[in-house]
Amino acid sequence: MVMQFDHTGIVVQDLEAITEFYVKTLGLVVEREVDAVAPPSGDHTGFPGARRTLRFVGIENNHRIELVKYHNPPGEDGYLRKNQFGAMHICFLVEDLRTVFDDLTSKGIKFVTDPIFHDTPEGRRGIIYLQDPEGNWLEFIQPPKK
Repeated sequence: MVMQFDHTGIVVQDLEAITEFYVKTLGLVVEREVDAVAPPSGDHTGFPGARRTLRFVGIENNHRIELVKYHNPPGEDGYLRKNQFGAMHICFLVEDLRTVFDDLTSKGIKFVTDPIFHDTPEGRRGIIYLQDPEGNWLEFIQPPKK
C-alpha cells in the first residue's frame, strides 16, 4: 500500500509570483522544474497534448509542493472557499507561531484570525490560517514543545 508522502500539487495561474511567495516569503527552496508535454493521445492528466510547467518547492528531505502551471489547456480563474467540497489546504509546522504571524503580517500577508493558542496536556498549541496570493489555503501549527 502507501509507503510515504511525496508531494502535494496545486494548480497556479502566475508561476513566477506564486514561486516568489513560497520561496522568498515562506523560505522554501525550488528543488526542481519539469516542462511536461503530454502526447496527442493523452497522459495521466486526461488532457491530450497538455503542456505544463511543474515546479517543486519544499524543505530539504521533506514534503514538497508541486506548483503546476497549465499552459495548454490554460487553467480557469477562481478558487474554492475553505469549507467548499474539494477545497484543500497545506499545513506547515512552525516553532514560534507568534513570530511567523508578526513576520508575515509585516510583509502584508492577511490572516483569517490572529493566532489562536490552546493549552493542552502536552503543552501550548497554536494555529492560524491564511491564503497564498492565488487563494490556496495554508495552515500554520505550533505544536506543543516536548
